[in-house]
Amino acid sequence: MWIYSWQEIVSMTAAAIVLDWLIGDPRWPTHPVILIGRWIRWMEGLLRSKSDSPTSEKFKGVLLTTTTLIISTGSVFVLVLAARSVHEWLGYAVCTWLISTTIAIKGLKDAAYLVYNPLRKGELADARKYTGYIVGRDTEALDEEELTRAVVETVAENIVDAVISPLFYALIGGAPLAMLYRASNTLDSMVGYRNDRYRHFGWASARWDDAMNWIPARLTGLLLILVALLQPGLSAKRAAAAIRRFAHLHPSPNSGIPESAVAGALGIELGGLNVYGGVASERARLGWPLRPRTQQDIVYAVRMLYGVSFVVMGGLLCILLVLF
Repeated sequence: MWIYSWQEIVSMTAAAIVLDWLIGDPRWPTHPVILIGRWIRWMEGLLRSKSDSPTSEKFKGVLLTTTTLIISTGSVFVLVLAARSVHEWLGYAVCTWLISTTIAIKGLKDAAYLVYNPLRKGELADARKYTGYIVGRDTEALDEEELTRAVVETVAENIVDAVISPLFYALIGGAPLAMLYRASNTLDSMVGYRNDRYRHFGWASARWDDAMNWIPARLTGLLLILVALLQPGLSAKRAAAAIRRFAHLHPSPNSGIPESAVAGALGIELGGLNVYGGVASERARLGWPLRPRTQQDIVYAVRMLYGVSFVVMGGLLCILLVLF
């Protein structure tokens, strides 16, 4: 497994989870995802032309995707190799830190509570503002129930994108492969839209991200069912039934799984009418509306997020006990 044994990679991955629990996204040095984002924007400006045909746009999109993945993965590999050549423990530290930057458990919780805290105080204007930071839909007219839906959907979807997928690839190939995934996800979040601007240019990025998330999304579904079984007040049976009944209705082949599982576990309905730039869009409705959504569902969703991370940590510790 490149320059580290699997025992070492499991240990560093577990340490990275703890680091993210305690610190979250670093303010310094510059977060690797920010650097990847700057590269994507620069390459987009360099590659694109108003005269491009759809075929040319697709080709340039493939070029963007390929170069971004190679540079992101290669630079991390070189950085870890250089740190390891200085001292073995420096290599461990750099690899652990880089893996931690690809996950965002604390960051997701903090973003969710930026909305929850104003909602709890009845400050809808602030809640709408902070919801606008994490979703692409228009938030100016959303009420408490719709703000709650937006946050719960974001937390649920990102249990795959910001937790399980990067950890899955970290366990396969350490920091380089974890960063490969993070670069893939960043590409998708920046250019992987099915709108007039990115339908062709972002095609490769979107399809590649779907492929990388395919296995982790299904693992996440299983983990969410387990978490629902372990947490009082949640329904594991309903979470499993919701995945079977609703997940395929989502436009994404992966996001419908965690969103359906969370909706089923909580007994609420996710999906519905969203507005983007003044244009209404009806999204698949996931789960059964057994009760109205309330601001407390944000807390429940965050607890499920952390529950998944605790289960993963427990699994890693069990593996380490066996290996050592």
